[in-house]
Amino acid sequence: MLITGISGSGKSVALHALEDAGFFCVDNLPPELLAALIRVQTAHGVTRMAIAVDVRTAGSLPQLLPVLEQLRTDGVAVRTLFLDANTPSLIKRFSETRRPHPLSKPSADGETDHRALLEAIELERQLLTDVREQATVLDTSQLRPAQLRLWVRDLVGSTASRLTLVFQSFAFKHGVPLDADLVFDVRVLPNPFYVRELRPLTGRDPAVADHLRAQPEVADMVGQIQHFIQRWLPAYADDQRSYLTVALGCTGGQHRSVYCAEALASGFQAQVATLIRHRELDARP
Repeated sequence: MLITGISGSGKSVALHALEDAGFFCVDNLPPELLAALIRVQTAHGVTRMAIAVDVRTAGSLPQLLPVLEQLRTDGVAVRTLFLDANTPSLIKRFSETRRPHPLSKPSADGETDHRALLEAIELERQLLTDVREQATVLDTSQLRPAQLRLWVRDLVGSTASRLTLVFQSFAFKHGVPLDADLVFDVRVLPNPFYVRELRPLTGRDPAVADHLRAQPEVADMVGQIQHFIQRWLPAYADDQRSYLTVALGCTGGQHRSVYCAEALASGFQAQVATLIRHRELDARP
């Protein structure tokens, strides 16, 4: 597993999760040392490695993709996980930790101003564009560390499959997930929030599921989304993707999107590896 992504997006948390899962982990490795490290550790019987590479070795980044391609040619199974987050979340994290961005230039008093941090983040996004396009992207903007560790372990557990379908519910009021491949807006469906006894429940509760299942338009929406995914799933698999993330959004990420994600996942579990994420529900303490 190659761990990369934007500074402040949680790469250290992901690496610790993989270490707990039994991976041999190395942080901040220059890309030109990847092949040598894998050779040495393989000789010692290590079969699962997680290696973090990012802009801390910015001068070596252009070598990363050619090295990965050569590793695959040599028969090494490589999965790349790219952690991302929206800019406001990154700025907040850097402000809270008071750690400098690796591409920022501190001022005379040792502090990094807001503008310099923004410029560093944008420069980093540009430097990592090509890597991001060839990786599995995980949006950590709304994730707590414990939630990120759980999602990373889920991803590792599904790596044996050629393609894994990820169904993710979310609230539009908190933004569309950056890692979504397909986005469906289910806000047009009847909202259980306006049924008093259903308001405190979620789309995973039987009462809410029964209520939504009884609405003809809900069945139509779920059926049409399922048909669309079924039609194009072989093409996504032929595109050599490891994961296809289908995001379903409603207003609060509590009822309709959760139910739809669960219903769709149950319809595909028998034919393809499937994961379910509920961004807003999982973020609750």
